[in-house]
Amino acid sequence: MTSAPSQTNSGLELFALTPSGPRALTVAATTGTMHDAMDPLPDGVYSALRTFRGNRFLELEAHLERTQQSMHVLAWKKTLDRKALRAALNAIVGRNTKDVRVRFDVLPEPFELQGVRADVFVGVSPHTELPQAWLKDGVRVDYARNLSRTQPRVKTTKWVKDRRPFPIGTQEQLDQLLVDPEGRILEFTSANIAFVRGDELLSAGDGVLDGITQRVLARLASQIGLKPRHVRLPENELATVDEAILSSSVRGPVPVVKIEALTIGSGRPGPKTKELVTAYYACADREARMSR
Repeated sequence: MTSAPSQTNSGLELFALTPSGPRALTVAATTGTMHDAMDPLPDGVYSALRTFRGNRFLELEAHLERTQQSMHVLAWKKTLDRKALRAALNAIVGRNTKDVRVRFDVLPEPFELQGVRADVFVGVSPHTELPQAWLKDGVRVDYARNLSRTQPRVKTTKWVKDRRPFPIGTQEQLDQLLVDPEGRILEFTSANIAFVRGDELLSAGDGVLDGITQRVLARLASQIGLKPRHVRLPENELATVDEAILSSSVRGPVPVVKIEALTIGSGRPGPKTKELVTAYYACADREARMSR
């Protein structure tokens, strides 16, 4: 049974996963974001995603598998109890009618918070859709040139703190791009990026996080006449692309129309991006499932 969560003005909820199920912890009313609420936890690995139709997840099993792979890369001598985590997520959001954002952290060792010891913690907050104007008009992004990931395939909570000095979240700077030492595009600080050039959907296949939403877009690409191809696109070739798409499991696919001062394509969301956005939400409506 899930204990009744403490209500706060922020709408944030935090749970520790115990042998008897998820146990609600107190979240201060002054807490700003889910990341702030989970900052007191030790470094671990995590995943973040949203629900659809209130209580349904898209590609939840892929998130669990990526988390287990992160644990393996870090040489943790433990496995993720997927059954227990799925049951906990269902207990927490199973009766929801409104969409929420979920982040689950897995720690290398149990940690005591508010008198409760656990090695898995779950944060939940109301999900807010991006403004329609951002999808209609597109967004601008920038570069985080002095930031790099030492283990890009591992989704660590330390990275959440490392990227914090690089502001994101507005239409004029939705995210910031990482580039490799040769000046090739990798990914965003909190999302993936793909480019449409001709009949190809281009994205870096190595040196980046294995994005779940990016995978979905690659799967849907053939439906709209695009062929996925992995390549680290040099920054000096950005002027040759027709469209650019940011993707994350919380924000979904978002059209990018400007990178720093460079206008992408026509400066408006392109036709293939629009088709991918439509296909993605149709896929979510069709394939999202409850956590059981």
